[in-house]
Amino acid sequence: MQDFVNKLWYFKAGNHIGFIGLKWLLSPLSLLFWLISSIRRLLFTFNVKASVSMPVPVIVVGNITVGGSGKTPTVIYLIELLRRQGFKPGVISRGYGVKFDGVKRVELGMDAALVGDEPAMIVARTQVPMVIGSDRVKAATALIAADDVDIIISDDGLQHYRLARDIELLILDGERRFGNGLLLPAGPLRELTGRQQLVDFTIVNGEAQEGEFQMILKPTQFIPVSPSSKQVFDLSKPVVAIAGIGNPERFFTTLRQSSVKVMKTKAFDDHQAFSLAAITQVSESSSVLMTEKDAVKCRDFAKDNWWYLAVDAKLAEKFDQQLMEKVHQVMSVKQGN
Repeated sequence: MQDFVNKLWYFKAGNHIGFIGLKWLLSPLSLLFWLISSIRRLLFTFNVKASVSMPVPVIVVGNITVGGSGKTPTVIYLIELLRRQGFKPGVISRGYGVKFDGVKRVELGMDAALVGDEPAMIVARTQVPMVIGSDRVKAATALIAADDVDIIISDDGLQHYRLARDIELLILDGERRFGNGLLLPAGPLRELTGRQQLVDFTIVNGEAQEGEFQMILKPTQFIPVSPSSKQVFDLSKPVVAIAGIGNPERFFTTLRQSSVKVMKTKAFDDHQAFSLAAITQVSESSSVLMTEKDAVKCRDFAKDNWWYLAVDAKLAEKFDQQLMEKVHQVMSVKQGN
């Protein structure tokens, strides 16, 4: 299903007459989506519905397209940057695919099935205080009440206008960008492309255009998925590469560019739950290499010859400087200076 949607939204195959016809059939639904989302945003713009401000700065990291663009590595980068600058960040998120009432604190080692893939990965990497919940205002309030945080990062939530934000970061996939330029469901857009002009920073995972900041995801090391595994990754041995992310081909390309001998690839749907049987069916007895986000879902049943590739986001020093200037400005206003 995801492969079909990707062709419809992003690739040249979407120009096939069958796909063009489907886009026309879906266009009334896209118009309805635009109408509903536009009215909703206008209600907040003109204070018909109230946005709730937090006593600390709020940075929203999001996108206007469906699918992976590099939000999670960006969030991790921001956590580390803010800590180096002396801040005590906390993170809130929806917890995609997880159903529960109210809000939930994400603890180190919690099952990704209970908190979501991205929250589990973020906490595993950074041990940052984190709260998830569909109501981000409640999540942010709970985070401030329980933890000594002086700045909040919202993982996704660009369209969650009830939470007032001080800084907006738009994350784009440099290869896909806005896809076919159409709104859901005919295209990948959650909002019109003009929304980019309203954010504070645009970060592009790939080749950036004027006024945007390029982010490079740099592979760092191959790490066993199983915490008990002592095996060392051998670049000379072929592997089966799997990925359950928004753009799996980007991961497979990264592996090949890193001199990994990829004998077979398997793309799963984004956020798909994994099992030992499902992965073994694909890999048989071969070594497996996966993304860090997928690894958090497989640690309890991983074999010793399963690894994940850790990556770090890299951004220009100019971005760091401009962001921190903005943060200090917001902090000064919040403190009444």
